[in-house]
Amino acid sequence: MKVTVLGSTGSIGTQALDVVRERGWTVGTLAAGRNLELLEAQVREFSPELVSVDASVYAEARARLAHPAVIADPAEAAMRPADVVVNGMSGLPGLSPTRAALEAGQAVALATKEAMVTAAELIWAAAQHGGGRLVPVDSEHTGVFQCLTGEALEDVAELILTASGGPFRNGPADLSSVTSAQALRHPSWNMGRKITIDSATLMNKGLEVMECASLYGLPLSKVGVVVHPQSVVHAAVRFRDGSLKAQLGPTDMRLPIAYAMDAAPTGMTRPGDVRGARRGPEVGDHLGWPLLGEWTFHTPDLNRFPALALAYRAGEAGGLLPAALNAADEVAVPAFLAGQIGFMDIPRVIEQVLDETPPGPLSWDSLAQTEAWATRRAQELVLRGVRA
Repeated sequence: MKVTVLGSTGSIGTQALDVVRERGWTVGTLAAGRNLELLEAQVREFSPELVSVDASVYAEARARLAHPAVIADPAEAAMRPADVVVNGMSGLPGLSPTRAALEAGQAVALATKEAMVTAAELIWAAAQHGGGRLVPVDSEHTGVFQCLTGEALEDVAELILTASGGPFRNGPADLSSVTSAQALRHPSWNMGRKITIDSATLMNKGLEVMECASLYGLPLSKVGVVVHPQSVVHAAVRFRDGSLKAQLGPTDMRLPIAYAMDAAPTGMTRPGDVRGARRGPEVGDHLGWPLLGEWTFHTPDLNRFPALALAYRAGEAGGLLPAALNAADEVAVPAFLAGQIGFMDIPRVIEQVLDETPPGPLSWDSLAQTEAWATRRAQELVLRGVRA
C-alpha cells in the first residue's frame, strides 16, 4: 500500500509511520511543518517522492533535502495519488488538505477533528463531489465506527464517548485558581500543550462530540459523554433494544491509526456510511494485553467544566457557531498558558464570542470570515481582561 502522511513530524504522523514500518508499506508523500531534523530522518528511512514543508523553512528544506521534490503546499501533497492519506495536521491548517484530498478522490484517515467540527457539510460535499472516502482516526470515533459496523443507524439510540476526565477529574471543586502547570499535568496521556489544556477543560471532548455527530449523521442529543479514568473503553453504542456494544483495548494510538488506514479505501462518502475493514496483522505486540482491572464511569460535571456545555450549544446551533467556538478556543488556551487569563476565563472568552457571532449560512468563504472574526474578537477579550 502507498501512503501519504500529512503532519508527519507530529504525534499522529510519527505513529502512522510506525504502522507503515511494521506493515512494510510504501510512503509516497510526507507533509511536515518546520521540524526539518525529523523530516530528514523520515526521508532517509522512507524515501518519499515528494515532501511538503512550512513556507517559512521552504528554502532551507530545498537546500537540505537532495532527492525528493519539495513544495510548500500540504493541499497539493494531499492530492498526490496514494492508497490512503493520513491527515494528522492539527488545527484549522488541516482543513484545506482534507478538502483537497477528498475532492481528488483520495481515501483519508482523518485525525483533524476541526474538519468535521467546523465544516462537516462542506467536507461531505467535497467527498461526494470528488469520490473521496474518509474514516476517523481518533480512538473514540474509530471505536464508534467499529461498533457500528454491521449495524443500521436507525437502530442506534445513543453514541457514547469516554473521557479520561483530565487532571481535575477528582478536584479541586473550584478551578478558578488552578495554574497552567497543574492543568498540563495530565494523569493519563503525554500530549501537546494545547490538547492537554483542552482535555483539562473538557473542550477536547466537546469537539469530539460535535465531530461524532457530524461523522455519523446523528443529532447531538444522541451523543453522550461519560468519564472513564481507566481509558480502557474508548466508545460504546447503545441500541434501541437496550443493548450496548463497546470497543475497548490498550491505550495505544497505533491501533486506531492502523484500523483507519485499513478501512479508509472503503470508508465513508456520507455520514454514517460505515463499512468495516479487513484487519491487518498485530500492531504493537498487544495480543497478550490482559483484560483485567476495575473500570469506573461517571457523568461529567458541566458546572465545573462549562466548555463541554458550550460545545453542545455550538453543535446544536450549527452553522457558523462551531467555527467561532473552535477559533475562540485557539486564542483562549494560549492566553491561559501565557498567564494572560485564568483557567475559567477560557470558557468565558468562548461564551462571549458565541454570544456575538454573526449568523449566516456556512460556506468556505463564510467559514474563513467567521474564523478570522472570532480570532480577532477573542484576542480583544483577552487583551481587555475577562477575569471575574
